[in-house]
Amino acid sequence: MKSVVGSRKYEIGSQKKLLRPRSSDLRFQSSDLSFMTTDKQYDDIIKSCKEIFLKKASDYGTAWRVLRTISIVDQIFIKAQRIRTIQETGKQKINDDISAEFRGIINYAVIGLLQLDLTENDPEEMPVNRISPMYDEKVDIAKKLMQDKNHDYGEAWRNMSQESFVDLILMKLQRIRQILINEGKTIMSEGIDANYLDIVNYAVFALILRSEVGSLKSEV
Repeated sequence: MKSVVGSRKYEIGSQKKLLRPRSSDLRFQSSDLSFMTTDKQYDDIIKSCKEIFLKKASDYGTAWRVLRTISIVDQIFIKAQRIRTIQETGKQKINDDISAEFRGIINYAVIGLLQLDLTENDPEEMPVNRISPMYDEKVDIAKKLMQDKNHDYGEAWRNMSQESFVDLILMKLQRIRQILINEGKTIMSEGIDANYLDIVNYAVFALILRSEVGSLKSEV
């Protein structure tokens, strides 16, 4: 059995299969690329997501206030499933790229976190200057979680594939669905909020690695 990491080409018996390179494969092919710190990369991605979030709030108001948890889960599922389909087929007919879908996943996960805190007594329409600090509060929690896990796991996510991030997001959605079926009760598992936080971070990780692969390709 032969394998060549650079081209991701594997030969097993008489069968040959050529796979698209993972972001980690491309990343380690260049020793000259200077990466920003993870915190800076994280902040840049969140900044771009927040800009989109606030612009849509200016255009549409806080229409997302009508969404229940299962509806938010379904919106994230649609985006994650589209990414998975494109990954598996290598084709897409809609112009929205994968990075845009990951940003959408981040913003819907933040909406999910906000909705867990807001009640029926809170107004459906809220001004941008109110929801902006609320957005910051939730992503700050997600970032602190990322920093703590990076400390313990040594940024193992940098060697993960894009496919894994999507699969993990889909798994987290399934967990939220099961928690809802159990009427919000868990025996020893984390709650809905913890799953939303993980979804935010998986999507950020995917975007960081995609940006690094893009930088490498531009240098070739």
